Amino acid sequence: MLEDVFKNIDDICMFNSKKVLEAFWKCHVSEAHFTSTSGYGYGDIGRDTVEEVYKTIFKAEDALVRNQFISGTHALSTAFFGLLRPGDLLLSICGKPYDTLDSVIGFNNNLSSLKSFGINYDQIELVDNDFNYDVISKYLRKNKVKVIEIQRSIGYSDRKCISIEQLEKVIKLIKSIDKDIIVMVDNCYCEFVGKKEPIEVGADICVGSLIKNLGGGIASNGAYIVGRSDLIHLCSERLNVAGEAKEVGLSLGANKMFLQGLYFAPSVVASALKTNVYAAYLLEDLGYEVSPKWNEEKSDIVLAIKFNDRNKLIKFVEGIQSASAIDASCVPIPTKMPGYDDEIIMASGSFTQGSSIEISCDGPLRSPYIAYLQGGLTFEYGKIAVLKAIENIK
Repeated sequence: MLEDVFKNIDDICMFNSKKVLEAFWKCHVSEAHFTSTSGYGYGDIGRDTVEEVYKTIFKAEDALVRNQFISGTHALSTAFFGLLRPGDLLLSICGKPYDTLDSVIGFNNNLSSLKSFGINYDQIELVDNDFNYDVISKYLRKNKVKVIEIQRSIGYSDRKCISIEQLEKVIKLIKSIDKDIIVMVDNCYCEFVGKKEPIEVGADICVGSLIKNLGGGIASNGAYIVGRSDLIHLCSERLNVAGEAKEVGLSLGANKMFLQGLYFAPSVVASALKTNVYAAYLLEDLGYEVSPKWNEEKSDIVLAIKFNDRNKLIKFVEGIQSASAIDASCVPIPTKMPGYDDEIIMASGSFTQGSSIEISCDGPLRSPYIAYLQGGLTFEYGKIAVLKAIENIK
């Protein structure tokens, strides 16, 4: 029953709320931390405290939480360029990463890509929504890999999200073969969906966006990187400049919204999950193929809805837009967007541009025409949007 699924979501929400509050207590968060500095940003106690809170929540050695990151992709790119050097090998073990990383890796021969700097890339496909453990084992014994990238969420693919249990199993395998390999996890859309985060199961570094789960609908930009202190140092020097790492970079008044967004994040993620479950429940009943199913365990906030029909994908996305608080009168039009090869249709009538934790829906205009639904700051708003979108495809 839906009530049983919602009860489990509430249990996880309570666990993560306690985790957040205990981190605030441990780090002695105070009103003084809402202030900002100027110029170089030396001595920004608010910025430093935000990073202490993140470090505590993720059980990491260090954290880099900055409004200078324009997106999760920017944070991922910063981590790649911070950790990799010419001649190094980057390996994805989830197949091809999200579309916006095409230019970062160099699939399209971008002159600012990893490829253009002589950094090599390879990938191993998933098998039946799980890692190909045998192929990974053989590959690592034959090749010197510097960084393994694991994208947990589905992106614009037709697969399931990587669970924390799968993540733990594959990291144990990787470290048993070569403990020096850096395991980097793209955690976007996955924070607070469960009770554990990637660092707790052996990941060396973890990256995510603040206009998704952890921003709680309040953070208007930014991203985070958490993990080993030596790796965070390299990433911070890449974001800033060699010789000036975490100690510089003023927060420009972002500390309060970062802390307040994080405070609300467990509850907001719970609302997004309930929206996901409710939509899946109704759409399955109408005969549509969805992933994950309404009663399956969730590892991210994304619901993939397979329409196999270009027009129905467009109409569903239009329905979500029409239920938004902002720009509800606008009609989404498929168009080319920076970082994507296919035309994209996107409903995001949000207070923060591109915010996926607010109710949003998007997808590439390519077969099998999958809509990716995510977010819902409250379940009530999410429920209204889902009902309007379903009405639009009848």
